[in-house]
Amino acid sequence: MAARPGSQGRRQVPEDTRCEAHREPLRLFCDDDQTLLCGRCRAQQHDGHAVYGVQEAAGGYRRLFQELLNASREKLGVAESMLADERDRMATVQGEEQDFKEMIESEYRIRFQLMVEEMNFQSLEGCVFNLNVRENGLNQLMEFATELKEKSQETLQICGLQRITAELEKKCGDYTLALLQNARCSVERSESLLRQCLEPAQITDLSLCLVTGMSRMLNILQRAVTLDPKTAHPCLVLSEDLRSVSLRNVQQDVPGSPGRFVFGATVLGVEGFTSGRHYWEVDVEKATKWQLGISEDSASSDGDLPAASRDKFLLTGSVMGTDYTFWVFPPLKRVFLRGEQMHKVGVFLDREYGQVAFYDVTNRSLIYNFSSLAFRGAVRPIFSLCIPSGGTSSDSLSICFPHVSPCDVNVSP
Repeated sequence: MAARPGSQGRRQVPEDTRCEAHREPLRLFCDDDQTLLCGRCRAQQHDGHAVYGVQEAAGGYRRLFQELLNASREKLGVAESMLADERDRMATVQGEEQDFKEMIESEYRIRFQLMVEEMNFQSLEGCVFNLNVRENGLNQLMEFATELKEKSQETLQICGLQRITAELEKKCGDYTLALLQNARCSVERSESLLRQCLEPAQITDLSLCLVTGMSRMLNILQRAVTLDPKTAHPCLVLSEDLRSVSLRNVQQDVPGSPGRFVFGATVLGVEGFTSGRHYWEVDVEKATKWQLGISEDSASSDGDLPAASRDKFLLTGSVMGTDYTFWVFPPLKRVFLRGEQMHKVGVFLDREYGQVAFYDVTNRSLIYNFSSLAFRGAVRPIFSLCIPSGGTSSDSLSICFPHVSPCDVNVSP
């Protein structure tokens, strides 16, 4: 009776093993049946099969195992590099996830406060309110977190490569008869794993998670912001009504002012807010790179405070070709939004609660918000364009006129 290497599981076959039926040395190997044979077994049961001497068979499999081992080590190195990159990406995304959660909570507080104010506003009496923003946003985050966990588990497939590499290393170091144990099974298992393509996990971009809707009360709070010529950089040209600003290719001869910006194409709004809630909208469609936000007079409400001494909270938008990117400061970090051009940006300030929020007015969705800010001085709107390093620019920003929509539809704050 021939000795089948796999019939005893993983138990090692001693080199001096003899055939159980004929008590002769097992010096042959049937590749068809993956069986160790003695000379009499071959004649009786394996006529016509591919039978080799054990040394020849082991040599052939050893070379094949070495080739598979080299391929497995190479693929394992690539997989480990991909896994390291993926872990870094996941750590970043999880940080973004926490930021998004904080944004949802802050936006919920803003809308709740505005809802209370709306209910007390006579012209909006009887409107219907919807505060599902928090629940909808957190549901999006739960789905996103579940996906992250699943993608993380997918990376554990690297363990299969580690196991097969260890098995092949052992096979290459085994003596003749032990190497032939389960030889074909090891080859097929290794080849099957090596045929699988390595693909990084496709993690859903957080730009697909949106906080949609805007409070109707923002229209009521919209202010007629105007630009302050005394703070405008010499490269900026203000319109007569002080509601638009554009770039000039040559600096103008303007009177000196301690509050004037000299290092960036920036201008402040005339209005300085020391209390209350305020909202304004800016048309950014004609600008390729812009900044909007607020600037605080840290020590006092003195409008002549040097520009460099002001604390700022900014949203930056940039377009290059068809690609759009958005950043906030401080700290400087990218805001992941769908790559669509923005036409109007809304800026909301709640002086008492220390909140600043930016909205995509066209799509009626939240871009980003700052919360728990501790204002000390007057807060003024800030507007910036980018001075081109070469050539000319016709970029411009325009402050939108306030408007109040009639309350004849449901309100979704």
